[in-house]
This record gives sequence, C-alpha cells and structure tokens, in this order.
Amino acid sequence: MEDSTLTVAAVESVGERTVAISPDVDDTFEITVEIDPDGDVGPVLADLEAGDAVRVSGPFGSDYYEGEDPAVVLAGGPGVGPAVAIAERALDDGHEAVVVYRDDEPVHTGRIERLRERGATVAVLDDDESLGAAVESALDRHGRDAPLFVYGFAEFIDAATAAIEAAGGDTSTAKIENFG
Repeated sequence: MEDSTLTVAAVESVGERTVAISPDVDDTFEITVEIDPDGDVGPVLADLEAGDAVRVSGPFGSDYYEGEDPAVVLAGGPGVGPAVAIAERALDDGHEAVVVYRDDEPVHTGRIERLRERGATVAVLDDDESLGAAVESALDRHGRDAPLFVYGFAEFIDAATAAIEAAGGDTSTAKIENFG
C-alpha cells in the first residue's frame, strides 16, 4: 500500500489506502477505508450514495501479485484488501492460495467465504491470537520457500515476520507492505 490521492466532494486527502482489485476488473473496484469520524475524508465517504463521483489516483505499491504459485498472504487489519484480491487472482490463475488474516473485526467476510468455497486455505484469527500455528501450517504444506506476501501495520508486520522466521521461512524474499 502506498500513498494515493482520494478526492470526494471537493475534499482531497493524500494518504495510505488499500485497494482490493483484481487486475482484470474493468468497471469497478473496492477500496478499504476505515471511517474515522474525525478524519478529513472518512465522514464524506460514509455519506456517499450509489452513483456519486470519487476520483482516485494511485496507489503505486511495488509488492503485488505477479503469478506466484502458491500465493501465501498474511494480512493484518486493512491488509485484508490486497490479501483477498491476491488470493482471488491466484485461484483465477489456477494456483493455490493461502490467506492468514488477523483482526478483531474482520471485513470482506463474504469474499473470504467465497475463497474458502473455491479451495483456498483461509485462517481468520482474533487480534490477540498468535500467527505461529497458521504460518507453520502454510509453510508445512507449501514449503519454506513459498512465495509470501505480508500486508498490515508495523506491529502486525513484526509479528508476521517473526512467525515466518520461527517456522523456517525466508522473509528476505517476502513482498511486504508496512502501512505505518
């Protein structure tokens, strides 16, 4: 996740946002934004109705899906956006997908359930649950050198990389986006 510019009703906000889009989608996409009632653009987004215009430029991240098989994605908080999109695309490509998602209030639950129905391995953990067992299981199944994606805030990134290393995985080749 990188900086993006979002303009809604003449309110412009530059910041980090999670885009959950498959590269083959032409007309629509999802953007995951926590509505902060004290934020600049969140309250405006909360008041939008179908058909209202929103201008988005970016994000311009460099750690994205490029056909890796399997796609093993660890996500904390808003990292679920790219995690779900990567897993969907991997399955569309005929590849295996694993999502380990940790959050006290999971979002994209419908899409997560559809991933399970399509054969992805998905673990949804409470915020206080250890990532260790889920990461160990993913690497046991797909190998210690499985392609890894890690998306979330700094505390989650630290926990995820520690779990990968404890399970014998290699974080030096992981695609990691730290949201701050």
